[in-house]
Amino acid sequence: MPDDQSRNISADAHRRAMAHCEPGLYEYQLEATLLHTFVDSGARETAYPTIIGSGRNAFVMHYCSNRAQLKAGDLVLVDAGCEYRGYVADITRSYPVSGRFSGAQRALYDIVLAAQQAAIDQVRAGNHWNDPHSASVEVITRGLVDLGLLRGEVHGLIETGDYQHFYMHRVGHWLGMGVHDVGDYRVHGAWRQLEVGMAMTVEPGVYVPADDERIPVDFRGIGIRIEDDVALTRDGVQVLSAAAPRAVAEIEYTMRHGGDLMTR
Repeated sequence: MPDDQSRNISADAHRRAMAHCEPGLYEYQLEATLLHTFVDSGARETAYPTIIGSGRNAFVMHYCSNRAQLKAGDLVLVDAGCEYRGYVADITRSYPVSGRFSGAQRALYDIVLAAQQAAIDQVRAGNHWNDPHSASVEVITRGLVDLGLLRGEVHGLIETGDYQHFYMHRVGHWLGMGVHDVGDYRVHGAWRQLEVGMAMTVEPGVYVPADDERIPVDFRGIGIRIEDDVALTRDGVQVLSAAAPRAVAEIEYTMRHGGDLMTR
């Protein structure tokens, strides 16, 4: 089972970045907060290049230029984790630069959060690798239909792949001593069964095109991803990165007050 310390350090760094975030900063200044926390905690290496994608930069899956200025009214997507004693963390949080979600931002955020929980609930011994992804797809598709961003019957939209206009990546990957750790996802052509001792990420997202005039203006250009590290134990699934604020109220509180930072 992976060591939890890389997740604790990374979650602490995400809380500090949230507390530091404000309009006018540059993406690299949030990156500096994360990196300082990593190194100050004894984690000398990042697990992967840090992603700080504000506004439309959140749409670039592996964006790492981190040069744009944070603007009031935008969301910022922060995908960052450290390596500590051979184990890595991979955590993503999305939050409002100004400290409070707009109505449209919160509506989409709640869909992604519900999709993540549905996926986590499917991380069970005996389920197969694709079960968490399928659960996330169904929740996101249904949520987008409810908001009017997708039109049609949910299972039909899933079958045709129309949901991929907003959700184009898989829900996760293996995690351990590498950020994309070794291991097959299929065995003899079938999805691999989940077993006790496995660790993985769970990271659904919604990315609303900015130039689609069929979409209400308030929703255009919003990119949200929520990623946590989970392990399958004998007692069930454990969210290793739970200390990083995830619920809307927790995020907004942390951005206003700093939250309770990890003591070392």
